[in-house]
Formats: sequence, C-alpha cells, structure tokens
Amino acid sequence: MSGMSRRKTLALIGGGVILAAGAGTWHVARPAHAARAPWTDAGRYADPRMRALSWAILAPNPHNRQPWKVDLSQAGAAVLYADTERFLPHTDPFSRQIVIGLGCFLETLAMAAAADGFRTEVTLFPDGSDPEHLDSRPVAWIRFAEGAEPDPDFDLIGARRTNRRPYDLSRPVPSEDMALLVAAARHGSRGDGTVLDSEVAELRVLSEEAMQIEIDTPHTYRESVDLFRIGRAEVNANPDGISFTGPLFEMLHRTGQFSRALALDRSSSAYASGVDTVMENMRTAMGHVWLCTRGNSRSDQIAAGRDWMRLHLAATRAGLGVQPLSQALQEYPEMAELYSRVHDRLAKPGETVQMWARVGYAPEVPASPRWPIEAKVLNG
Repeated sequence: MSGMSRRKTLALIGGGVILAAGAGTWHVARPAHAARAPWTDAGRYADPRMRALSWAILAPNPHNRQPWKVDLSQAGAAVLYADTERFLPHTDPFSRQIVIGLGCFLETLAMAAAADGFRTEVTLFPDGSDPEHLDSRPVAWIRFAEGAEPDPDFDLIGARRTNRRPYDLSRPVPSEDMALLVAAARHGSRGDGTVLDSEVAELRVLSEEAMQIEIDTPHTYRESVDLFRIGRAEVNANPDGISFTGPLFEMLHRTGQFSRALALDRSSSAYASGVDTVMENMRTAMGHVWLCTRGNSRSDQIAAGRDWMRLHLAATRAGLGVQPLSQALQEYPEMAELYSRVHDRLAKPGETVQMWARVGYAPEVPASPRWPIEAKVLNG
C-alpha cells in the first residue's frame, strides 16, 4: 500500500484510534456482530432494572472501557461500582474521566427507567470517596421507585454515536443548534460553545497541540495502543477498548501491515501518515462545545457526565457529529502547560473544564462494541 493510499485510509485518533478517513463506508461491511449485539438487545429483559441497565451500558465512556459493575442483590435497587480493572492510569491518573463515564451511565439509566414508569433515586458515594484515588467503594446506590413520566430523550439513546470522522467543511453549524447543545445541561454544569470562525480556528490549534502531546508522550500513547482490538475475532472476544474491524483491517492485520507493534513504531509510514491524518481531522471542527463545573469533586464529575449525556443526545437530535477532545483536559505532567492554557480559555475563575468536544456534520458511523449486560451484573 502506498503512503498516499494509506494516508487516505488510516488515522490515529486520540493517540491510537484508527478509522477510515476517506469515503468511509467500507468498515461496516463485516461488523463484529456479537460485539454490537447489546445495541439491538437493549430493553429485552423481564426485570425492569435489567431493562434499564441494558440501555445504560450504551452510554459513552473513555476509551470505551465500560468501567461499570452493578450489584442487583437488593430488591428494587441497584448498586453501581467502578470496575477498578478498567482505569486509564496514564491519561486519567485521578480517574476523573472514568467517573464522568459513570455519570453518563447514571443519566442513561434514569431515562431508560422512566420509559417503564420508574424514577431512579440516586445516593452518590454512600460510603465516601477519594478525590485522587477511585476505589472499590460504591459509586451510587439506586432505588427504583414508581412514578416517572417518559423522557423525550430516551428514543435517542440507540442512535447516539461518537463520530471521529472528518467533518463537512462546507456545512456551518447553526448558532441556534449550538445554543440547544449548551442549554442541554441540567445537573449543574455550565455549558458553553462557539461556532465563530476565529474562535473555532483558535480551538482547533489547541486541540492539535494536545493530541500531539499525548501521542509524543510514550506512556500515554502506549496506554491507547495496549487497548487496540484488531479484527473481528479480537473485538468479539474483548468488546471494549479501541476496535478495528472490517475487510481492510482484517487484510492489513493478516498481512502484517497493521499490528500493535507497528503502531508503536514511530519510524513506520503507518505511524507518520496516521498522525498527519488525525491532525487534518482536528482541523475539520465546525464548532466547539464544553462543560465546566464550579468544583472538581467526584459528585461534580458525575454531574458533568450526566450533563454530557444530555448534550450528546441534543447533538444527536440536531444531526450533529460529536467527538470529545479529552487530551487537553488530562492531568498528567506533560499536559500541564496546555491544560492551564485551555482552562484560561474555556473556564471561568475556579471552574474545571470537564468535557470539551468538536462538532460538525459527518457521515454516520456504526455503534461501538459493548460487553453484554450479563457481563456487568453481580448477583443478578
């Protein structure tokens, strides 16, 4: 494969995720069916808790680690735990992003429960929490109580996607749509965003710089590569992490042109062209949106996750693609200077930027792989 053709087909996203950057339809031809079955199986359970949980596992989460475990041993209740085996210690040293993902899970759970007429009464961190070290104590105790109206966002859950494709540079994001995204937060986060050309250009540059730092920092880049799932068999066996499926990836892997070892080889043409292409993708942002909280407690992070889920569903309703730009918000030393610059730009004094994303119009992408709900339930 020539360098030019490889450049058109491979892109390293966020220090490791590779996807089609050209016409972009080939990779749905042979999907990892078993790994995506939870998207079609959602809601097919007799127990209303299991029905709600089968939707909640579709929530967005960092590196698709799916860091949740749920205990159903108490009647009419559920206890949510963080799976301590699924953290990202290099890029997320305080597990802030993991907790945001758990917040997305809780918000999705609440919408799904409401579809059955149940409200979720949530007690966060009933046994306390540590702001620096997420541990095995419960994240939330959840009681299912009757008396909820259906949530109008529920029907969007199955259509929500994180879209890392290049966005359409010929289609501006309407300011009224950006306003809907910003207004979607309801749990205490402050939403903000921009579609102004000069501001978007400035933020594109910051996002590229952050991406480059994560890629150039060996231990953060390696963390992503270690989570590669290459080919249908690997993805079906481990439907988490960063997945690569479809005829092209099967062929590249089988012929030795794509592997974890090659992805780590900074002298390889795949690495060089991939970095070029991901930077080009960052330059297609047609708007940026972000969420800030007044503090940075575990409860603040949960609230940000709940609000991110609402914001992402608002984007889904508007037909917009969304890709989180988490790199600049990560708290490892190599990112510290850029972290400060991004906070100076996006946050008010004392705030923490919890989520930042690019938005725009893009081709549809398939659902990301998921572990089945049965793999996530304890004592069910």
